[in-house]
Amino acid sequence: MTYSEARQNFATALEKSKKDGGVLVTRSDGSCFKITPEENYTSPFENIKTLANIKKEILLEVLRESREED
Repeated sequence: MTYSEARQNFATALEKSKKDGGVLVTRSDGSCFKITPEENYTSPFENIKTLANIKKEILLEVLRESREED
């Protein structure tokens, strides 16, 4: 899908993304972007990624401790 097509038919691009798991949008300069649907998570910490590669349990423990200090 070209950038112009995606812009003019954004709702269609989103529906196609939902149906197919993603839509590639190509600009006239050749750069390409992917529109993907976001999954619904039950927790803001679900599937969290950090640069330090900290495990979820450790992150939650640190957050709990910081709240107890306040």
